[in-house]
Amino acid sequence: MATQPIAPVTTSSIEFTPVAKGLLLPEGPVAMADGSVLLTEVARGTVSCVSTSGAVTVVAELGGGPNGLAIGPDGALYVCNNGGGIRAHPGEEMLHIEFAPELYRGGSIERVDLGSGAITTLYTACEGRPLLAPNDLVFDRHGGLWFTDYGRPTPSGRDFGGIYYCQPDGSRIMRCLDQQLSPNGIGLDAGEDRLYWADSITARVWVCEIESPGVLARPPSPFMVGIAAHTLPGFQQLDSLAVEANGNVCAATVINGGITVIESAGAMTHHPIADPLVTNICFGGPDLKDAWITAGMTGRLYRARWPRPGLRLAFNA
Repeated sequence: MATQPIAPVTTSSIEFTPVAKGLLLPEGPVAMADGSVLLTEVARGTVSCVSTSGAVTVVAELGGGPNGLAIGPDGALYVCNNGGGIRAHPGEEMLHIEFAPELYRGGSIERVDLGSGAITTLYTACEGRPLLAPNDLVFDRHGGLWFTDYGRPTPSGRDFGGIYYCQPDGSRIMRCLDQQLSPNGIGLDAGEDRLYWADSITARVWVCEIESPGVLARPPSPFMVGIAAHTLPGFQQLDSLAVEANGNVCAATVINGGITVIESAGAMTHHPIADPLVTNICFGGPDLKDAWITAGMTGRLYRARWPRPGLRLAFNA
């Protein structure tokens, strides 16, 4: 696998159609079987639903900063809550976002019963250490949950994040990788023998072998986190990601707003979107070629027909 930055080819061959607007920092899209999309509004503290007509309704009010979403083996919705700490107000074209650390309440993993609306907090700590800012998550076919903790800035630097694995019934949580700068998006390959995650600040996608559920293989060098890394050139950052059926990683790209597709050999293709804070992408529809993209600064949900199918997740609704 390539380890050197490869300049992305920029293309506008994909048409991104806005289907909802006025969202307060949207993230975590989940394509539902009925054609609707669940997502989080980080600055509103809600899980919201965008219908096929584009109407937006609130599904659950969680508070804090709900971020990544995933359907679990029981059909419930699982949420990475980063704890909040920001405010957002609509502007003429883009949101006005400001940091408000006094609003931060601590990170957690939460469960939302989509039938009753009941909210359960599953985890707020691991081995006595508080979760800082859980960000994104993915279930494996065994029903276990991988998630990232983004970490948080401090007055003198930064509290690092990490990679975690837990059970959805609240019975067990493990810290699989510690002392990571800013782990964000996370995904699995089709065989579930490789874990991908994006580090935001370094604009780098890491790949690591999985030995067994919740156990990452030791990298070949003590100076490496994973077995391979793909780094975007220039000044850009990464947010959440999704994986195509063929193994390509589709990473939401910040500053140079859009979706960057990273092939296993390292070749990159950037699909620009007019928003400097594109936060996430998911796949749905009968052929898994319906792509749903959240654009944070403009507060929009976009739909696009993707040229290749996304990877079917272990659990869907």
